[in-house]
Amino acid sequence: SNSVTDSCTVQESVTELEQRKQALQIAVEQLEKRRDRIKEEMRKNFAGVSQEIAIRVQGFKDYLVGSLQDLASAAEQLDLPTLEAASKPAEAASRETPTKETESNPTNPQLSESSFQATSKQIRGLLDKYRNRPDYYGPPWQLRRTFEPVHAQRVSNWFFTQGARGAVPSLGSRLQNILVAAAAMSILRKLYGDRLRTLVLVNSPERLGEWRRGLQDCLGISRSDFSQDRGVTLFEAPEALVIKADRLLKEGQMPLVIIDETENQVSLGILQFPLWLAFAPDPQKMSNMDDFGF
Repeated sequence: SNSVTDSCTVQESVTELEQRKQALQIAVEQLEKRRDRIKEEMRKNFAGVSQEIAIRVQGFKDYLVGSLQDLASAAEQLDLPTLEAASKPAEAASRETPTKETESNPTNPQLSESSFQATSKQIRGLLDKYRNRPDYYGPPWQLRRTFEPVHAQRVSNWFFTQGARGAVPSLGSRLQNILVAAAAMSILRKLYGDRLRTLVLVNSPERLGEWRRGLQDCLGISRSDFSQDRGVTLFEAPEALVIKADRLLKEGQMPLVIIDETENQVSLGILQFPLWLAFAPDPQKMSNMDDFGF
């Protein structure tokens, strides 16, 4: 009886081992299938990622090559002798017939349409670049947003028709107006460098905040660029702005005054400065220039 019992025990153990072996074989097969599936997914995903990286690298390479070609083309188109020859008669004329205004206040230049006509190629080139080849990751003070023909038309008219001194019709949205102002600032920054100092006149703290955030977004500048001693200063009252702009001129800086559409009139004190841009809330009012301090 003992031998029978031992035989049954051995048989049960063998059966249990067989079951465990089968279970392990099934588990191993499942793991192998999972391994093969993971390898296949890794192969496909790696290939896709590699292709995406290659496309991005090639796109960046094409961008760099195009930018260098544009730069070389722009350099070849520079007509330095002509610009120099054109500037000499103007300098001679200014020495021969100095005006009372320049004698009494040499630090307060009154820029005219001809001042920007002389640099029209550069200005129009920048407008064309902003419209057709936007750079959303460019350096600070360069326009970083999509620039439509309606924006370019307003900026071009402000430079070449108004001599960078006048009111333009509002686009009906403060963000759109900020984009126009940012484009003008970006171009003037190219012309005057760090000498350009922008003074924004808005009549409420909330709208001042919109201008600050909008200019940061359009020009890639930071909050540190908004202060009394940096590139942009915000004002709620024209009197304080006029005092600041006058001081900047005496220090050899070039102030640009920007006036939000909520200001009904341009202060007479602002009209003395060489660069100012006001947004008119109603284009029909542009026919009555008295409404804007003229």
